[in-house]
Amino acid sequence: MTEVPPRLTSLAHGGGCGCKLAPSVLQQLLAEQIESNPFRQLLVGTETGDDAAVWQIDDTICVLATTDFFMPMVDDPYDFGRIAATNALSDIYAMGGQPIMALAILGVPLEKLPTYMVREILKGGRDICATAGIPVAGGHSIDTPEPIYGLAVIGTCRPADIRRNSTARSGDALILTKGLGVGIYSAAIKRQALPRCGYEEMIASTTILNRIGVELAAEASVHAITDVTGFGLIGHALEMARGSGCVLVIRDHDVPVFAQAASLAEQGFVTGASRRNWASYGDAVRLPKGMPEWRRHLLTDPQTSGGLLIACEPGSADALVERAIASGYPSARAIGCVERGRPAVVIEE
Repeated sequence: MTEVPPRLTSLAHGGGCGCKLAPSVLQQLLAEQIESNPFRQLLVGTETGDDAAVWQIDDTICVLATTDFFMPMVDDPYDFGRIAATNALSDIYAMGGQPIMALAILGVPLEKLPTYMVREILKGGRDICATAGIPVAGGHSIDTPEPIYGLAVIGTCRPADIRRNSTARSGDALILTKGLGVGIYSAAIKRQALPRCGYEEMIASTTILNRIGVELAAEASVHAITDVTGFGLIGHALEMARGSGCVLVIRDHDVPVFAQAASLAEQGFVTGASRRNWASYGDAVRLPKGMPEWRRHLLTDPQTSGGLLIACEPGSADALVERAIASGYPSARAIGCVERGRPAVVIEE
């Protein structure tokens, strides 16, 4: 009798960017490690929780470096590899950089996971990197209790094209390029309750490279960019608000969401990470009176390989949304604005 391989999600206590430490926990861990930067060439470090580190080589080129890895949030090993690789590359694109190579990060429970499944994970990551036009040039692997995969990515960028999460300006419009709901769909996958059409919708979104970030960063009208991942839309918007010293106002019903995300959230398909996110930063968020909890979970839902949150001049917003849609991001929408005030996120109906 052929042995049935294990479900990848059954081997992990969490999955995707929902594995990230809660924002409040991360803040405590880094509290005594954030010091004044003694390195003149380090343009971006840990000070604002940005997406990648940036080191300036000379007047014409910067090197960007990031790493991202997690446990599976889908059962198909090839899809897991593709999602993890797309997610890791996103940090470079979100800074306005162009990836040039990657290193694989792999943890395998050797006694539980067949070799062919591990090969499929690696193939998925390699295929996404090929789509991005870069090699997986090496990596590191260890024996772990739970499966882990991701990439360390190196990229380059002109100094003038670097876009941070801390440079939004009062009056800017906000754009989101992908719909929300990855964590909610992942919760449904764990309970084998997500229809095939929902799975296909999620895979289509999570394997789209965020390389439009390179194009948008070259536009003077685009002031700040970050990608929306494990802290949810509100969490990453709050990082932008705090870094920029502004209020980010988000129009709830303009936020794009996956087709079945609202109904699944209302049925209770939410992650523990969504609840941890709210507990970490809810005191800095103003919600509409009477907003149901399930609706709030859409905004705190941890995204894996989510979209870009962009702050731009308001007169450019419509054209940038149209450009994003034409470039393969059909859910792109203008979702709010940036205002003066004490850093916070305000959700409006």
